Amino acid sequence: MSRFHLIAPSGYCINQQAALRGLARLTEAGHQVDNSAVITRRCQRFAGTEAERLADVNSLVNLKTPDTIVMAVRGGYGASRLLEDIDWQALTDRQQQNPLLLCGHSDFTAIQCGLLAQGNVISFSGPMLAANFGAEEMNAFTEHHFWQALRNAQFTLEWQGNGPQCATEGTLWGGNLAMLISLMGTPWMPAIDNGILVLEDINEHPFRIERMLLQLYHAGILARQNAIILGSFSGSAPNDYDAGYNLDSVCDFLRARLSVPLIDGLDFGHEQRTVTLPLGASAVLKNDKNGTQLTLSGHPVLKS
Repeated sequence: MSRFHLIAPSGYCINQQAALRGLARLTEAGHQVDNSAVITRRCQRFAGTEAERLADVNSLVNLKTPDTIVMAVRGGYGASRLLEDIDWQALTDRQQQNPLLLCGHSDFTAIQCGLLAQGNVISFSGPMLAANFGAEEMNAFTEHHFWQALRNAQFTLEWQGNGPQCATEGTLWGGNLAMLISLMGTPWMPAIDNGILVLEDINEHPFRIERMLLQLYHAGILARQNAIILGSFSGSAPNDYDAGYNLDSVCDFLRARLSVPLIDGLDFGHEQRTVTLPLGASAVLKNDKNGTQLTLSGHPVLKS
C-alpha cells in the first residue's frame, strides 16, 4: 500500500463531500493519507491563505517518508499567486535525492511547469483527490492508468488518434492549455525544444482554444516541438453562431500551418476517464494506420 500526502495550493474545495469520499476511498484501500486538514481550509475562494498554500509546497522538502505520493486536492485558481515565492532550488534538491511523486492537473500545471523550468523536475499530470478519487464511482480506466504510471519505469499508452503518420521522440511536457499560456514570458515557462507537447483544457469555446494555440504558434513554440498531442477539451461544445466551426476545424486550421504532427484523441484532461502522464519524462510517439502509441520512461516510480 502507498502513502499519500495532500496539498491544496489552489482553490477551496467546494465539493467537500467528494474530497471526503476520495479520502475514504484511499484509506479503505489500505493507503495512508497525511495532511487531510487542507481539505477544509479556506480563505475567500482559495484553499487557505497565501502563506498556508505556499507552505504546502515549500514544506515538501522536509518530507522524510519514502515512496510518498503528493496529490493536489483540486485545481481552480491560486497556484499562480505562489510562483515567485516557491523555493524551486530546495524542491529540486529534494527531488534529486529521493523524489516525491507529485500528482495533479488543471491549476497545478503552473507548479508542474515551474518545477520543469527551474529544476527539470518530473511530475505527474493525473487525477486529484476530489474530482477523480472522490467521484461517486471511481473510473477504472483512470485508476489503472494512475498506478501504471507510478509503478512502471516504462509504459505505453495506445489510442486511435487522428493526425498524420509519424514516428518521433522527445521530452513530454505541457498540461493545461490556459495555464501554459499564462506562463509565457515568465521564468516558469519550460523552454523545451524538440519535445512532445500535450495539451488539454475545460470550459473553453473552440475559438478560445484556437486563440491560445495560435499564441503558442505565433511565439514559435509549436514549431519547435517534434509533435503535439491534444487531450480532452471538456465543455467546448460549439453553438449556432459557429455554423459548423468546431474543434475539428481548429485542428484542421493548425495542421495546415504546421509541419509538426498534431495528434488528437488522447483520454487526458478534465474527464473522469483520463491517463496519467509524467511531465518531463522521455517519450516515443508513433502514429500510423494501426493507431497511436506513446511510450514513456525516465520518470520516478514507487519502489515498493
